[in-house]
Amino acid sequence: MAGLCRRCLVQVSYAIGLSEPLSITVFDYGTSKMTQGELLNVVKKNFDLRPGKIVKELNLRQPIYQKTSTYGHFGRDGFPWEQPKVLRLH
Repeated sequence: MAGLCRRCLVQVSYAIGLSEPLSITVFDYGTSKMTQGELLNVVKKNFDLRPGKIVKELNLRQPIYQKTSTYGHFGRDGFPWEQPKVLRLH
């Protein structure tokens, strides 16, 4: 998460019919000076994790994702989800 920790996993749970996630959990594997609660607040302030907003922000309705069928979805340039985002911390 943008230099806030060396390693991070963000887990988001959804339920059919609900626009907001059921839960958001942040694991930093002990690599952050911030608490997990503080990291969770950073995620909530900077990312709208409602499914419709994710589709819109990442432009997922555009048929440009055939290239994800080889070499995977992550760790490759050219995808909107690989672009760094400036985070608001407060």
